[in-house]
Amino acid sequence: MKMIRFPDGIALPALGQGSWMMAEDASRRRDEIAALRAGLDLGLTLIDTAEMYADGESERLVGEAITGRRDEVFLVSKAYPQNASASRLPVACDDSLRRLGTDRLDLYLLHWRGRIPLAETVAAMEALVAAGKILRWGVSNFDSDDMAALIAAGGTTCATNQILYNLTRRGPELDLLPWLDRRGLPAMAYSPVEQGRLVTHPGLSAMARAKGVGAAQLALAWLLARDGILAIPKAGTVAHVRDNRAAADLRLDAEELAALDRLFPRPAKPVPLEML
Repeated sequence: MKMIRFPDGIALPALGQGSWMMAEDASRRRDEIAALRAGLDLGLTLIDTAEMYADGESERLVGEAITGRRDEVFLVSKAYPQNASASRLPVACDDSLRRLGTDRLDLYLLHWRGRIPLAETVAAMEALVAAGKILRWGVSNFDSDDMAALIAAGGTTCATNQILYNLTRRGPELDLLPWLDRRGLPAMAYSPVEQGRLVTHPGLSAMARAKGVGAAQLALAWLLARDGILAIPKAGTVAHVRDNRAAADLRLDAEELAALDRLFPRPAKPVPLEML
């Protein structure tokens, strides 16, 4: 599988696993845990979660799924912006670690920018690194001006920016993604199939049928073909995670990429970073 390299040199498969909207229905819990474990079996070693997801229950579910397999996982969680202060970030991190049943996070993200000064958050993140509770830190939902402000606030060790990016959300290609690329920072793409809505797009569905694949697989393959992008789709069943893994092996030729550009043209000028 294609690998994505982080600034400190660690390389990860370009396809990971998301957990947004997991653990919201107890009747699906067994299937969701099985899906995460199957993903690990298939080499999808990055698992992303957040204290916000299902009010912490997603972290508990992920913790259960990785029991006995913690060392196989690149574990990511995110803190609310109101918890990004010097006093509250250590508490939020400890709470996430407790729910996940682990002693460290491989990556800890600020979920989006809030009112806490970025310099304070940077210092709090670095303190967590020094304490061994997180191995690296980054941000989520930061636009180009936010990233510039982060660097100016001392955040030069930021490892990544997790953003909304897919065929229908191509604005980052005009400014943010080039900014990240110049600095060697990968982007983590959440909602890579627009929470499933892309599968109903007539043009994408027709292309996928002609290629003999699913529409979601085609959308994922487009994303994974791009440099510096790590995609984190959520899969609630073993069959779904297997479909996602198969998308990593799809190759799109120049004609197919051009056809997707026509179906999903990027904006003519920069637009504010979108969020879900």
